[in-house]
Amino acid sequence: MKKKLFYMLTVLSFSILAACGQTNNAKTSIFDNEVTKVIASGEVTGKKDNTSSTIEWLGIPYAAEPVGELRWKAPQPVEKWEGSFDATEVGSPYIQISKGDVIGSEGALNLDVVRPDNTEGDLPVLVFLHGGNNQTGHAQEIKGNGFVNDLNAVYVSVNYRLGALGFNPLDALKNGTDEENSGNYTLLDIAAALDWVEENIEVFGGDKDNVTLAGFSAGGRDVMATLISPLFKDKYDKAISFSGGMTLADETDSQDIFATAIAPLVVEDGIKSTELEAKEWLLSNDDQVTDYLYGLPAERLASLMGNAGIRMSVFPHLYKDGVVIPKEGFDTSNYNDVPLLLITGTSEFSLFTAFDPYFANSVTDGSLFSDADKLKEFVFTETYGSALYRLSNTVDSARKLQGTYTSPIYIAEISYGDNAETAPKTAQLLGAFHGVFEPLLQQPSNYATFIGEDFNSEGAKQLSQQFKAYLKGFITSGNPEGEKLPQWEEWTADGSQVMKFDASLEKAEIEMGEDSQTAADIVMDLREDSNLTADKKQILIDNVLNGRWFSQPLDGLKVNE
Repeated sequence: MKKKLFYMLTVLSFSILAACGQTNNAKTSIFDNEVTKVIASGEVTGKKDNTSSTIEWLGIPYAAEPVGELRWKAPQPVEKWEGSFDATEVGSPYIQISKGDVIGSEGALNLDVVRPDNTEGDLPVLVFLHGGNNQTGHAQEIKGNGFVNDLNAVYVSVNYRLGALGFNPLDALKNGTDEENSGNYTLLDIAAALDWVEENIEVFGGDKDNVTLAGFSAGGRDVMATLISPLFKDKYDKAISFSGGMTLADETDSQDIFATAIAPLVVEDGIKSTELEAKEWLLSNDDQVTDYLYGLPAERLASLMGNAGIRMSVFPHLYKDGVVIPKEGFDTSNYNDVPLLLITGTSEFSLFTAFDPYFANSVTDGSLFSDADKLKEFVFTETYGSALYRLSNTVDSARKLQGTYTSPIYIAEISYGDNAETAPKTAQLLGAFHGVFEPLLQQPSNYATFIGEDFNSEGAKQLSQQFKAYLKGFITSGNPEGEKLPQWEEWTADGSQVMKFDASLEKAEIEMGEDSQTAADIVMDLREDSNLTADKKQILIDNVLNGRWFSQPLDGLKVNE
């Protein structure tokens, strides 16, 4: 960490700049912890949270609202405002479907800033991208108040375009710049948010030269995509992917899926009489198609492809367009080569198994645990789905990078939650689930319904503190290190080193181990599993496991062959 220079002159200079309505661009190691700040677009007023000893500025616009003619265009600079922007209330999420209803706003390109309520400046910056399949989710998914003091960092969480408004590959929309024509509008938003950080974060006591880009699930996959995108060169210094592997989509195939999804709207509006005609029309580069798409209410677009269930075949995104993402995808030799931390749970597919239509009713009514056959099916699906998902999130991604990527790669596997003796409620159904890192970062947890009091034991609390200590080391120096903590070794192909996080009831249990398992090993174990018949395995592969981010080794697999 940079040495702190405590000079009163710096404070005085900052105060003068703020009073004059100018943006503070000079580095300072002393932070004026008042809630009103001046950024490039004007004055913003946040609030203090005395409970967590933090200051937060919520819903700050980082770009102009992408509405009207800007709907499928690159984000534009936000206009300067008069007076002080009220950043004390949560900003709108981007428009999406939540519990069957449309929520949010099409114009919601905003972000939250949270930092410790102290006078320390020049802090590392952690920029977070939320989960939700790039169709749902919001910046408040992880709020920051529960851990910025532990990390001693400035935390920035971003809202960006989602669904068919965040990704859209149709030719009728390719009438802008090369970057706009990529269809990867969400990535353009994320780049704009990082530009905002570069320009403004020093005002909030952050170090613009020490920025870590992190994301969970879809946000983690977006982070991984930025590693190969020329658009993100020099925009951040380190990267963390929480449960996010390497997933990209073919542009041409994606056009067909999008046209199929939008075609019913065209028929409904009386433009074409059949969905086949509508699809062919949508695939054309016709100005009338362009006008139609721009004229569709955002609410109708937000409702499309909502049944994706982490399947690229339903909602393809992150297109290999050749500009924002290279045509060769992760086979490229040109990476934004920064220290990388890959984190996964060991039961990553448990939530998706539980909510899949094949199991959802039996989980909801509780009959799963009294139906021995159904429970065997659940265990089979969760076991092999989670094994493949775990590899996809971490080791398989590292293997893909090896030989080309020169920066250190660190891998974490969290197994806390799998043991019924230490986490009885969590282990009953979910284990170390997709998102298990979250209750280690913040309490109360978004998953409180599923985990009960399992993360409140002394062992879990110690695990939480040590997990955050490692994160602090990584975002500060690029090395996940902490005082009196086990040394975290870099991952290498020959050693397969991973740091394993677990806890007893009394204490954290953290140690280096290895994960040398391959997808072929998992498929072999699946074939040899005698708990289910081959026919039943095939049904579960074809109906529950197929087409997922991680399931390529199973897609098209015939168990009997």
